[in-house]
Amino acid sequence: MTANPQLHADIQQNPRAFLRQLFDQAVQRAQPLHNTPAFLPKLPKGRTLVLGAGKAAGAMAHAVEALWPHDAPLSGMVVTRYGHTPVRPEGVPERLKIVEASHPVPDAAGLAAAEEILSLTQGLTANDLVLCLISGGGSALLTLPAEGLSLAEKQAINQALLKSGANIGEMNCVRKHLSRIKGGRLAAACAPAQVVTLAISDVPGDDPSVIASGPTVPDATSCADALQILQRYQIDISSGVLKALQDSTWESPKPGDPAFARSTVHLIATPQQSLLAAASLAESKGLRAYVLSDEMEGESREVGKVHAALARASARGQGPFQKPCVILSGGETTVTVRAVKTESKKREGRGGRAGEFCMGLAQGLQGQAGVWAIAADTDGIDGIEDNAGALVTPDTLSRGVQAGLRLDEHLSNNDAYGYFQALNDLVFSGPTHTNVNDFRAILVL
Repeated sequence: MTANPQLHADIQQNPRAFLRQLFDQAVQRAQPLHNTPAFLPKLPKGRTLVLGAGKAAGAMAHAVEALWPHDAPLSGMVVTRYGHTPVRPEGVPERLKIVEASHPVPDAAGLAAAEEILSLTQGLTANDLVLCLISGGGSALLTLPAEGLSLAEKQAINQALLKSGANIGEMNCVRKHLSRIKGGRLAAACAPAQVVTLAISDVPGDDPSVIASGPTVPDATSCADALQILQRYQIDISSGVLKALQDSTWESPKPGDPAFARSTVHLIATPQQSLLAAASLAESKGLRAYVLSDEMEGESREVGKVHAALARASARGQGPFQKPCVILSGGETTVTVRAVKTESKKREGRGGRAGEFCMGLAQGLQGQAGVWAIAADTDGIDGIEDNAGALVTPDTLSRGVQAGLRLDEHLSNNDAYGYFQALNDLVFSGPTHTNVNDFRAILVL
């Protein structure tokens, strides 16, 4: 397309506001109520049971309550993250139970919720329908340790994985093999009922078996794979866990298992759809929009530096993208926690992968003129903090120096929150009630 300078004049005056508009547009595209109607199954002869887990589970449950015929039986429960239950839409009757639990490290509330969800599958018949509402975050929220594994040990393994730099596929492979409900086991428990899964993807490649560790999807990974991942990242495990994985005691249901004969999965919202929605908004403002990929993985700070190189080249008129433009990307990067607690430093720095990306980006941009950026998690929470992400501006580094901040120190301490908070460049949205993973937009003028 041909850029229209008049259309993006307001963007030049307030690039921060425009970047936030792009993020909001991406989030709006992934809202459950807008995406659910096309995928609801027909009424069954028997009863309809709704089960679910994830950061979007509350909003997905509300959508089903609003859309399911009010004279048709509907029951069940979902579990979402603390503080992530949206306000019930006016006029929508309450028919489903919504409970909250801890994320990203599971807790007793998540254990109780998973036990109750599994118990609700008892007595299902071939005439019944189970509608499973699955979204990112479900792995931690739907926690039911394998036989012989304690919640405390599972929590410790989960915490170690989160700090290790393992990608989401690797983490969920391990989680599936330490569980009695994930890795297809929930669908197996629902047989012989029809199982229809509505999923919001938060994983690179949109693999349903990875989203929330695939509780209703066959698992092609093995106990041996899980053990290799734990050993690769030097995660401490007990002799009991080691033996169970070596002996395949905790193996998951595989593709071809008859338990999945009446199970289908529909992706109702994906990262790519949200990136394209943001691109459409940018183009409507007269900007060129380039979507790099919705599957980017790797260390957040390093991915930030790669994006910086592309943006700098484009700003100088030497890159693959013609300015003025917006460069968009998604996926799920990782953060290897390098910060070390000492007597003088009682805690590690605060920050998630979006903030760490922004630190790497700012370091790589080196104050490049004409480049602004936003990186934020579409669930509204960057890691375990209260911000969604952060903004980078052409004067990020210079303002940091004026404030007495050293970017390299904040990077070594994984302290993106502290750095961008001091610059008033944190992005806050609160829980968005959806989750299509990382959102990144770089504006080149």
